[in-house]
Amino acid sequence: MLDAQTIATVKSTLPAIAACGPALTAHFYDRMLSRHPELKNVFNMNNQRNGDQREALFNAICAYGANLENLAVLLPAVEKIAQKHTSLNIQPEQYAIVGENLLATIQELLNPGDEVLAAWGRAYNVLADVFIRREEEIYQATEQQTGGWRGTRAFRISAIEPQSEAIKSFTFTPVGGGPVAAFKPGQYLTVHLQPASFEHHQIRQYSLTHRSNGQHYRIAVKREAQGTVSGWLHEHGRVGDVLQLAAPHGDFFLDIEPLTPVALISAGVGQTPMLAMLHALAAAHHPAPVSWLHAAENGRQHAFAREVRDTGALLSDFVSRVWYRHPTAEDIGRYDAQGVMDISQLSARLASPETHFYLCGPLPFMQHVVAQLRDAGVAATRIHYELFGPHKGM
Repeated sequence: MLDAQTIATVKSTLPAIAACGPALTAHFYDRMLSRHPELKNVFNMNNQRNGDQREALFNAICAYGANLENLAVLLPAVEKIAQKHTSLNIQPEQYAIVGENLLATIQELLNPGDEVLAAWGRAYNVLADVFIRREEEIYQATEQQTGGWRGTRAFRISAIEPQSEAIKSFTFTPVGGGPVAAFKPGQYLTVHLQPASFEHHQIRQYSLTHRSNGQHYRIAVKREAQGTVSGWLHEHGRVGDVLQLAAPHGDFFLDIEPLTPVALISAGVGQTPMLAMLHALAAAHHPAPVSWLHAAENGRQHAFAREVRDTGALLSDFVSRVWYRHPTAEDIGRYDAQGVMDISQLSARLASPETHFYLCGPLPFMQHVVAQLRDAGVAATRIHYELFGPHKGM
C-alpha cells in the first residue's frame, strides 16, 4: 500500500503529466526501444507508428495516478492488460526496464525533483507487483490445466478456408498431438511469428471462432492493408506450416446465467468472438432469446453467413439481422437493411431488462451502438465489448 504522502506527491504532478499529453509516452517508448531494441520483438510496431499504443499508455498512466487510493477501480483494466501480457509472455524482469525508462522520461521532460521521482517510483513498483502477481496466477492456471502450457507451443496449420474476400480461417492442431487447453467463448489465441522476411518477432491476437473442443483451434484473420502478420498468413501461410502459439487468453467472454437473453452485435471481422459465443449457446441449447446483429460492407465482405444461419437454427429462439452499408446487385436476399446499424428496429425483442449485449467491431461502430443502447436505458453492466488493438475508452 502507498502512504498518504506518496499519493499526494504523485497526484500533484498529474496536471503536468496531462499537459505533456501522449508526447510523454512517445518519448518513453522512443527512449526504451532505443536502449532495449529486443523489446521490438514484443511490441506491435504498427501500433507504435500510428500512435495507438502511446495514447493507450498515456491514458493508463493518468488513470492510475488519479486512483492511487482506490486501486479496485482499476482491476478490470488490470485484468485486461494482464491477460494480454501473458499472451505476449511478458516476464517480471521486463517491468524493471519499463520502470527505469518511465522515471527517466518524467525526469527528462518535467524535471520534477528527487522527491517526486521517488514517489513515482514507489507508485510504479506497487502497480508492477500487482501485474506480476496476477500474471503468474494466469501462467500457472493455464499451464496446469489439461492440454495447457506456458509460453509458446508448436502447432501446425491443418486447414485454411476463405470466408470472404478479406477473411480466411485457419485451423491449428498441436505438433506431436495431445489435447489443447480449453477456452471461454470470446477469448483469443496468440500467434508468435518470425519468418525470414520479418525484421522482428511479431505477435498478434486473433479471436477463436468455435466452441472449445480440446483438440484444435480455429481463428479468422482479416487481410489488413498494412498488416504484417495478417499479410503473411494470407499470402504465405500454407497447410502444414508450423507456427508457435500462446494458449488462449482474454477477459472478454460469454458469462451469463442459463435463462439470460443475449444479443451478439458485431461489424466486419468483429464477429469472430461472437461466432464462438453463438456456437457455445447452441451447444448448450440456450432457451432464452439469442439475437445476432451484424454489419458488413456488402456480401463480398460478409463472412460466415451460412455458419451463423446453420448454428442459429439449433436454438429455440434465434433471430438474425444483417446490415450492408453498400450492397451490390448480387446481394439481394442476403441482408435485412441498408446503411448503418439501427438497433431500434429490434427494440421490442431487445427490451428485456435481463438482456446482455456483447459487442465487437471497429471503435466508431461500437461507439455508435453503445450510444443507442444507452439512449434505450441499457445499464452499463449489461454491455460488454472487445476492442482489437490497444484499449480505448467507450
